[in-house]
Amino acid sequence: MSVAPLVGYSSSGSEDEAEAEAGAQALPGTGCRPRGRSPLPSQRLPVPDSVLHMFAGIEEGPEDDSAKHGGRVRTFPHERGNWATHVYIPYEAGEEFLDLLDEVLPHAQKYVPRLVRMEAFHLSLSQSVVLRHHWILPFVQALKDRMASRQRFCFTANRVKIYTNQEKTRTFVGLEVTSGHAQFLDLVSEVDRVMEDFDLTTFYQDPSFHVSLAWCVGDARLQLEGQCLKELQELVDQFEDSEMLLRVHAEQVRCKSGNKFFSMPLK
Repeated sequence: MSVAPLVGYSSSGSEDEAEAEAGAQALPGTGCRPRGRSPLPSQRLPVPDSVLHMFAGIEEGPEDDSAKHGGRVRTFPHERGNWATHVYIPYEAGEEFLDLLDEVLPHAQKYVPRLVRMEAFHLSLSQSVVLRHHWILPFVQALKDRMASRQRFCFTANRVKIYTNQEKTRTFVGLEVTSGHAQFLDLVSEVDRVMEDFDLTTFYQDPSFHVSLAWCVGDARLQLEGQCLKELQELVDQFEDSEMLLRVHAEQVRCKSGNKFFSMPLK
């Protein structure tokens, strides 16, 4: 099975994984090209004082030190006043899902011992982009306006797939969406419109929506594809009630910007 350069992730302790995953989503051979790219807007619109006051005194992020993050290197360097921002659907991992992961991960580690479990689970709707802190609330409000009319839906993620980020500095073992793809594309279309309004990079043209389960530093595709991938898929298929377990309700969209989280319920 082919590898996909993957999408984006988030949790308070895994911002680097978020950036890497947000940079790895389309299948090889598709070019993995975003629909639109951007530097930040060169001309700022006026921002209300009420918005600026909400961010007074907020810390603007730690210094980069890969030694503190398992050897990870940020996809883009941290700069004071810039906030890494990512839009996604959260995947709430219940006890049975973690039981499945307890079977899949040790088996994958036989091939790549350095694989580690993700700290949080989600399905990306955007790449990781950079916002100035005073643009966060206007950006989130634009997302809320776009998501207000979108319906909740069910999806299934049960196809094991191997992903890398664009730089191929990190590898991920994921479960790809096999039903609900059209609904994800509809949400991405709305997120992309907001990205375009803020002159930010849009998502990939042929995305592979997925939940990442584990990751490692470096390009481990050769070890994980082939026989390992086949065995991992068999574990998933044979897991008790896996068909129901991996069918999930998408009920909200979230945006993570720096250390702040915003939720947007679907109808």
